[in-house]
Amino acid sequence: MRGTYELDSTVKRQQHPPKKEKTRSITYRLPVKLVEEIETEAMNHNISHNVMARQILEKYIQWDRFADKIGMIPVPKKILDTLGIEMSAQEINEIINVIKPVIKDTVLFIKGKYDLKRCIETLEDYMRASGMKSDHRIEGELHHFIIQHELGSNWSVFTEQLLQEIFKEFLPDSKMKCQTTESTVIATIALGGDFNEHEY
Repeated sequence: MRGTYELDSTVKRQQHPPKKEKTRSITYRLPVKLVEEIETEAMNHNISHNVMARQILEKYIQWDRFADKIGMIPVPKKILDTLGIEMSAQEINEIINVIKPVIKDTVLFIKGKYDLKRCIETLEDYMRASGMKSDHRIEGELHHFIIQHELGSNWSVFTEQLLQEIFKEFLPDSKMKCQTTESTVIATIALGGDFNEHEY
């Protein structure tokens, strides 16, 4: 289904509470300019310096340290936007066929095992690292995965088909429904009220 989309106000967001972990205080000696940049960024985001430093380190641990090893390179959004304009249905299928084994290898390398939860979590890590907006909401047994890519309608088609392939691999008897616009994809599938991609 393409066009406008709307989720019921009773739909709740999937909570991602931070795991309770032991902490310890450490001291680093850093260049003044680097500290000032961190302080400025923290102020712009209305968070403490400590939270900003933690976010930077977590992003590195969760994604950046793997990027070179798995062959990830940053691509300007404008290039993807331009490529998407002329992308045909056949080319979308070909890209998906190429990217599926890459996703599997990436999940195995980063998470140590390949299953639906780890696959979804890895895709969320990637979107967060690349600045793409995403959300996960729950409505009873239904789970809504919302992705805002802002790259045009062909990339919405690509995203929809890729998610179809991923869910079909792990849940061949389940049906995913999709709502799309030129910038947003909402994939809806029944995974059960207790499904949490961060618990495995």
